[in-house]
Amino acid sequence: MAATPDRVALLERYDDGARAVRAALAEATDAELDRRAADGWSARQVVHHLADSEMTSAIRLRRLLCEESPVLSAYDEEEFARRLHYDVRPIEPSLAALEAARRTSSDILRLAGEADWSRAGTHSESGAYSVDDWLATYAVHAHDHADQIRRALGR
Repeated sequence: MAATPDRVALLERYDDGARAVRAALAEATDAELDRRAADGWSARQVVHHLADSEMTSAIRLRRLLCEESPVLSAYDEEEFARRLHYDVRPIEPSLAALEAARRTSSDILRLAGEADWSRAGTHSESGAYSVDDWLATYAVHAHDHADQIRRALGR
């Protein structure tokens, strides 16, 4: 990896994201998983969002690295939650998907050279979007949602 101090710190934070989510969920009962926070999302729904978001982000990273100036489309999180039954599915497969997406993406980033880090495309909502932007976004994503899970669980 073209190791700048910022990239090293962000990658370490990224690598810790799935652990933070599992820690936030520790000993949660099914009833607690379904309790909705003030924002309207339950811990169960947040876990499924994380899995879908992380799988989407893994593809975005690969597209940034392999395609010339890709356009990365946003998606409707509320529609995903409704149509993909976030409110009733068990969380373990989604936690495994979160962990796998992060492990494989981390492996790729650790092998990235400086030219890889400068690759960029366009996000349909946020505009210009580089590999560095991707890492800055997803380094904090799981941690932010771990906090949301703790709020939903009343912790």
